[in-house]
Amino acid sequence: MSLLRWLAAPLSPLYGAVVGLRNRTFDAHPGRAMKVEAPVVSVGNLSTGGTGKTPVTLFLAEGLAGEGWSNAIVSRGYGGSRKVDPMEVAPTSEAKLCGDEPLLMARRLGAGRVVVARKRVVGARYALASEPPPQVLLLDDGFQHRALHRDLDLLLLDGARLWGNGRTLPMGDLREPMESASRAHALVVTRCGRVQDRTAVEDWWKRHGSGGPIFWVDFKVQALREWQSGARIPLPRPELHPVFAWCGLGNPEAFYADLASAGLKLAGTRAFPDHAIPSLRRFAMLPGAAEACGAKLLVCTEKDAVKLRPEHAAVLTSPLWIAEQGLVGGEPLLAWVKGRLEALRVP
Repeated sequence: MSLLRWLAAPLSPLYGAVVGLRNRTFDAHPGRAMKVEAPVVSVGNLSTGGTGKTPVTLFLAEGLAGEGWSNAIVSRGYGGSRKVDPMEVAPTSEAKLCGDEPLLMARRLGAGRVVVARKRVVGARYALASEPPPQVLLLDDGFQHRALHRDLDLLLLDGARLWGNGRTLPMGDLREPMESASRAHALVVTRCGRVQDRTAVEDWWKRHGSGGPIFWVDFKVQALREWQSGARIPLPRPELHPVFAWCGLGNPEAFYADLASAGLKLAGTRAFPDHAIPSLRRFAMLPGAAEACGAKLLVCTEKDAVKLRPEHAAVLTSPLWIAEQGLVGGEPLLAWVKGRLEALRVP
């Protein structure tokens, strides 16, 4: 346990009491959750750090659109400081205004598909005011945001970290107690290839979950794309030189593990705080750090790349490669979500 968590340990009962009171209030008064004119599918988790919400949300957004379900994503836009709220995120928006993850999704999906708002109800109404309105709303990181009614709650569980020590903040990594998993309609286990005991996960879901289905998905780094030229290197490529990986993620070790699974050799790593934009001084030091440990390639995530500005390119002395990551094994999840949405159409 870190020193900071140890010092904050006395606050753990207070945190748990506040979270418990809030959940009991919503449970006792379900009408407090505002309904909107379209089905809402929430993608969220119990824990802090990265469980893969963004790639799962993108997978559903692209998959549902391909099946004829027009959709928009509503996100809080964590890390952005904007004067206009709600805000439609364009591919040309700045991460410092809308947040890195919404910008990543907007660049993948195109204009008119992502809205950020400090209050998700306001963001949902804003998205539905477009012409034509989307048929479905995807609520990014929405499990704890209970003010907006959702028709499907997908709970993500990282296959490497699972539920940690089972404790809530600050003694553990859980935002709320494990019993809250009972609100979820389905469990989505990400990085399932790193699950050592699937039976243990199934037993956990039986004890704390809703009895809904479990879906097992994984992430795969499929290629490296050069940041400025757009040149691509499909993976795996065993002959590639060792790489130096850097990122600003809540769970950087997961990114490093994904690179290793793609056959890349890690000579060194550097982690920045989650959602942080590297300062020019620190960014300019990365090529030297890579060279010092024998790495020939600098590699980061797509989420990190969208935060970089022209000033970063000006101080970069070696090429930067972006790890293109895709979701695999998600077809059963997409089919189930589509089936549930079809059922909601029935009067």
